[in-house]
Amino acid sequence: MTVKSLKEVIAAAEEGRLVFQDALLLYEKADLLTLGQIAQRMRFQKNPEPVVTYAVDRNINYTNICVSGCSFCAFCRQKEDHDAYVLDRPTLERKCRETLELGGTHILYQGGMNLDLDLQWHESRIRMMRDLGLHVHGFSPPEIVFMAENAGLAIDEVIQKLITAGLGSIPGGGAEILVDRVREKVSPKKASTSQWLEVMRTAHNLGLKTTATMMFGHIETAGERIQHLFAIRKLQDETGGFTAFIPWPYQPGGTTLTTRAAGGTTYLRMLAMSRVVLDNIEHIQSSWVTQGHHIGQVALHFGADDLGSTMIEENVVASAGVHNTISRSEIIRLIETAGFVALQRDTLYRPVERKAEDGRRRSVGSNG
Repeated sequence: MTVKSLKEVIAAAEEGRLVFQDALLLYEKADLLTLGQIAQRMRFQKNPEPVVTYAVDRNINYTNICVSGCSFCAFCRQKEDHDAYVLDRPTLERKCRETLELGGTHILYQGGMNLDLDLQWHESRIRMMRDLGLHVHGFSPPEIVFMAENAGLAIDEVIQKLITAGLGSIPGGGAEILVDRVREKVSPKKASTSQWLEVMRTAHNLGLKTTATMMFGHIETAGERIQHLFAIRKLQDETGGFTAFIPWPYQPGGTTLTTRAAGGTTYLRMLAMSRVVLDNIEHIQSSWVTQGHHIGQVALHFGADDLGSTMIEENVVASAGVHNTISRSEIIRLIETAGFVALQRDTLYRPVERKAEDGRRRSVGSNG
């Protein structure tokens, strides 16, 4: 096999789809600005309009009790811990109504692997949120695998029951790095690579759209990061069910996994590489939650076309000591000062018309 030079790989990236070895060479050897330029060209090939989308939603974690015990997680608790909780129904309803009042369109609904919560408990909560008029973007693949094992059901049976209850889409959480060597070290009790992919494949085949994610910057190698991207790309070729990809760096703090936090340069390289490799996924989301507002904004020039959500509530990253927050007016300002048009979207990347502060209706695609 002929080994390509970096110059040849850069040319290949600008002309078409990269193979694994070329992608790895580009990721490891290209300078940051060159990689960003390639990613930004691809961004405008996928989404030609100078529009950056954002969402208004709330992250609700229904429990922090979890038997998984992932080495990187500062959020999970044992049942007997003083700060362990299960969110009661009235509190969930209050949080949902607050979200609607603030212009939110959906709930990102996830939690720990709690043996005391059966499938029927989850179904009742989904029905309640849907009855309030919210889209439920809920249950990462490891949660669904856990539900299936507890209920003695197949993956497709569980997902179909959740759909019947009102589940609208599935978030890509729990992916970490889709390489079993890594998963066996950082999350040995959580779904395997094949199980994560099986949940997403099954969801797509049942008509649900999902997102895909990557949490990088802990024990994985550069090659394993690229391997993760190729696993996502392969499944997207098969099903076309991923709406967006969201990479973010692991945030150390208050956990048993000690490592140095990845900085902005590392994040931007990974984000840009995601856009370059995932030529079949429409949207790449910037992660201001972990990187802060300014790096999140810079990412809009490194291949991202979405600035994520205002996140009315966020608990998991905050448990590691990272407390970045943002308002709708600030997220719009960041998008506009970066040279783009701000557009609110829902979970499925459909435009949302919103009411301006002066009472007039602003059409989607307006500057905010």
